[in-house]
Amino acid sequence: MMRVVLIHSGGLDSTVLLYELRRQGHVLHALSVDYGQRHRKELDAAVAICTELGVDHRVADLRAIRPLLAGCALTDDKPVPEEPYDEATMRQTVVPNRNMILLSLAVAWAVSLKAEAVAYAAHAGDHAIYPDCRPTFIAAMREAVRLCDWHAVELLTPFADKRKEDIVRLGAALGAPLARTWSCYQGEALH
Repeated sequence: MMRVVLIHSGGLDSTVLLYELRRQGHVLHALSVDYGQRHRKELDAAVAICTELGVDHRVADLRAIRPLLAGCALTDDKPVPEEPYDEATMRQTVVPNRNMILLSLAVAWAVSLKAEAVAYAAHAGDHAIYPDCRPTFIAAMREAVRLCDWHAVELLTPFADKRKEDIVRLGAALGAPLARTWSCYQGEALH
């Protein structure tokens, strides 16, 4: 059993990871980040899910950095691409350096808590489009996390070799509230 800071967006992947880490018996602290993204649906889902589970949850307010993350459909007034769901259209949803920013905050919190680990739900389905989900990025961050403080923190990425279908199956088996997560880039009434 470890104390783990989980980056929890409120989306499907991070919620399944929350349930998996909980099943493993870890003491959890969940971190969500408001970086000025298009809507708050994911953040609202994260709050509700963590509250229901009694997980220590914080939302870091970084809305002031939104102008520094320009050029992305999630942080600019550009339309969110619809179909086809391919590399060319989905590149428009890459928030510059997002996971490094999120990991930096999570590691800082983990160090201050003297937690043993930080976890995030990068998965194999994201490798082609999101550079900060690729194995090379994960390996570099694992080393950076190891070196950044005297307190040792491990980077957990148990979904790095999993496909979305695998994560959905695991979530269903764990009884994770998949229908209450929000993984849609649109902030409308339905995903």
